[in-house]
Amino acid sequence: MSNTQNFYIVKRPTGNCEIIPSNEVAGDDNPEVVEKWGPFESQGEAIARRVGLIRAGKCQPV
Repeated sequence: MSNTQNFYIVKRPTGNCEIIPSNEVAGDDNPEVVEKWGPFESQGEAIARRVGLIRAGKCQPV
């Protein structure tokens, strides 16, 4: 079993995307999560991917 922390990008109904650690990811039935990307091995990788999602128009900047 690995002790590494993974991160996910979750899109909220408002259109904003947040980076959250894997231990905070709820089940797929969470109404507060419109879309989810990940897992990413580092927070830096998740941030870079979130920037790409914003540029692609899939997320709104905060």
